[in-house]
Amino acid sequence: MNTHICLVSQQAAANLLPALDAALKPQKIILVVTKKMQQQAAHLEAVLKESGIKVEQLQLHNEHNYDQIANQLGDLDERLRGDSVTLNITGGTKLMSVAAQLAAEALGWAMFYVDADTDQAIWFSHDERPPQKLQEQLRLRHYLRSYGFALADKPQRPQASAAQKALTQNLVTQVGSLEDAITTLNALAQEAENRRSLSVALNAWQLDSRSLDVLLRDFEQAGALTLKGDHVHFASEASRDFVKGGWLELHAIDVVHQITGALAIRDKAANLEVIDVASGTRNELDIAFLAHNRLFVIECKTARIDRPQGGDDRLSAPKANDTLFKLSDNCRRIGGLGTRGMLVSYRKLREPELKLARALGITVVAGADIARLPEKLKHWAQPAA
Repeated sequence: MNTHICLVSQQAAANLLPALDAALKPQKIILVVTKKMQQQAAHLEAVLKESGIKVEQLQLHNEHNYDQIANQLGDLDERLRGDSVTLNITGGTKLMSVAAQLAAEALGWAMFYVDADTDQAIWFSHDERPPQKLQEQLRLRHYLRSYGFALADKPQRPQASAAQKALTQNLVTQVGSLEDAITTLNALAQEAENRRSLSVALNAWQLDSRSLDVLLRDFEQAGALTLKGDHVHFASEASRDFVKGGWLELHAIDVVHQITGALAIRDKAANLEVIDVASGTRNELDIAFLAHNRLFVIECKTARIDRPQGGDDRLSAPKANDTLFKLSDNCRRIGGLGTRGMLVSYRKLREPELKLARALGITVVAGADIARLPEKLKHWAQPAA
């Protein structure tokens, strides 16, 4: 039987890629697991079993004791007599990796290391076996499941129409002059949503606003609404969501589509609802994509998140703080430590919020910089040097 031995760690991709590769896919995988990695191993096992691979676990008695690790691996060899055994040395702790490598050399197991940035299996062999390109195209469903999250629905990969592209491009290149009108339009769409209506009335000063009128006409031309007298009529609930801020998400996913080839993006989706398999908790991700075996998450905001919240003398931190903390937490829990997060905000953030974003490892693209989103995304999603 063709058997792989994998060392479980926080990074699932290095174990998934070769396991799902047509040329390397084993019949059985043995997961070497520490106490801390038991939950991660359970998530990984679920994905592997879905792919038709038999899975067993080897629980280490003491991952800090080299001799015990070596002895357990030696005992494992006794059980695998007659199997073609290959060690994937990529994961685990450093001590586990050293012990496993020496055991593999002594026991005659084949051995490889996965370079996740280049999708190659680097072989440790005396016959100078060349690096092997991995062909499996990892998808969001597999990746998220390996961290204990399932997709509520089939991933959405929306494509902007020509009219929508023209509208969003105009909106991101005229940020400075449209901020107030965007705020008003967001409020109108929110009012309609609160009343479960597809229609909302304009008051006297809104009717007199030249910038709002121009903005409404632009959205009308894109087919999202119609303006009749002092009422705005939305074409549908989806159109109302588009007007309320969904247009920025559509613009961002459209940019992701544009740079897919340049960044070797494997899978991408918008408006993802992910479910924690253990707790049932649901989280929403505006945009997520996989590149270089790493998850990238983008949060888009057109509302005012740059000002302190509250009223009177009870001001609290700006909503941007809540947004940044939530994005950081989602990245860590849903996609592992290597996940990168980006906040795309139609409005500039203040220096205190930018400082917080840097501390949390969140990249911010705000205000006029959104017009350079393709360039920003390419720089952000490049493999680590």
